[in-house]
Amino acid sequence: MNASNPIIVPRSQHCISRKQIDVDTLKVLNRLHRYGFKAYLVGGSVRDLLLGRQPKDFDIGTDATPSQVRKLFRNCFLVGRRFRLAHIRFAGNKVIEVATFRRQPEENELPDNQEDHFHFVQNVFGSPEEDAARRDFTINALFYNIADFSVIDFLGGLKDLEEKRLKVIGDPQVRFVEDPVRMLRAIEFAVRLGFDLEENIYRAIENHRSLLATAAPARIREEIIELFRHKISGAVLRQCRELGMLPYLLAGYPGTDEGIALLAKLDQRTAAGMPIEESFAIAALYLRLFMDSFSPADKNNITAALHQANEIISAHCRYFSIASGIRHQARELLIGCFRLARGRGFRAEKRFLQHPFTPKALELFCLWSQVRPELIPLAKNWSTAIKNSPTGKQQSKRPRKRNYRKKSK
Repeated sequence: MNASNPIIVPRSQHCISRKQIDVDTLKVLNRLHRYGFKAYLVGGSVRDLLLGRQPKDFDIGTDATPSQVRKLFRNCFLVGRRFRLAHIRFAGNKVIEVATFRRQPEENELPDNQEDHFHFVQNVFGSPEEDAARRDFTINALFYNIADFSVIDFLGGLKDLEEKRLKVIGDPQVRFVEDPVRMLRAIEFAVRLGFDLEENIYRAIENHRSLLATAAPARIREEIIELFRHKISGAVLRQCRELGMLPYLLAGYPGTDEGIALLAKLDQRTAAGMPIEESFAIAALYLRLFMDSFSPADKNNITAALHQANEIISAHCRYFSIASGIRHQARELLIGCFRLARGRGFRAEKRFLQHPFTPKALELFCLWSQVRPELIPLAKNWSTAIKNSPTGKQQSKRPRKRNYRKKSK
C-alpha cells in the first residue's frame, strides 16, 4: 500500500467508541485539536480497540512539537534526551505520553559525525504517514483521528488485522538489524494476538538472531517482564528456543521442556489473578537449573545451596542491572524450594515454617510439582504443615510485677 494514499475508515464503519478511550486521554486529544494541531490515538491502543481488547495505555501522536505541547498543558513535562517526548500528568500518577510525528531523515541531512546519527534520526519531525512508516509492524501503524473519529491506515494494517497476520513494515532483514528487539516483539505479538508470522520474518530471525546479544539489557529486561505480565512467557520462550534465539536472549537460561512447562504453569497462575513479581519470575526461570545442579536428594547443606543459588541468579541480575533486593528475594525462593524438595524432619524446620518467604516458596514449589508429579504428595504435606504452624508473631508479654519492700523506719 502507498502511504500517501491511506485508507480512511469513517466512524460508521469501525467499532471504536470514545467511551472505550481513557477520559484524560480524550482531554489531551481534544485540546490539541481545538488549538489547530493534528491529534491521533496511535500504536497498540488502536490495534487493541479494533480487536475488541481493552488497551493497557493510550499514546498520542501529534504534529505539535514538544515545546508547543508544553505551552498548551500546565501539567506537561518534557522527558528524554535522545527522543524528546511530552508527558502530561494527571491525578493518581497517571501519565499520558504525547509524541511528535517523526520521519526518517535523508542521507544528506545526517550530521558529519556518525556518533551523532542516532540522536539526530530520533528527533527529525515529520508527517503522520512518515511516522507510520517508521513503526515496527503494520498493525501498530494505525491511527485514530479525534477530528472526525476516523481510523487511518497508511500501510495495510487493517487487512493484516483481518487476516490475523503479523507483517514487518519494510524489509525484516533491514529492520531487525536496525533494532534487534523487534525479533522478540514479533514473537510476542504473534503469540499474544494469535497471529501468524510472515515467512520472511522467520528467515530474518534465522539470519540475525545473534544481534539480540547486542541489544540494550534494559530493553530486553522490560520485554521479558512484559511476557510474564501478559501471561505468555512459556509460549514465547518455547518459540524462541525453537528459533534458536534463547542463547542470545537469556544466555543463562537453558530453556528445557520442564523449565518452559513451569513458566506455562506460572502464566496460568497470573491469568487466574495472581500478580507477578520480577523476583518470582526470575526464580521460576532458573528453578529447574538450580534443582538439577544441586539435587535435594543429596542432602546437601543449606550453606552450599545458598552459594549455588547465588551463582545462578547473580549472572542474570548483574547483566540486567537488577536491584539487590529483587536478587535476594529470588534467591530466597530458590532456597525455600530446596528445603521443600528435601523433605520434612530437618534441622530448623520450625523456623522455616514461620519464615515470611516460605508461603511464596511453597507457591513456586506447588507449580513445580505440577511439572514433576512425583513431588505432589510432598507439596501437600508441606501445605498442611505450613497451614497448621504458629503465625510466628511473638505474643506480647505482660509486664512483670515489681516487688516493693517497705523501707524500715
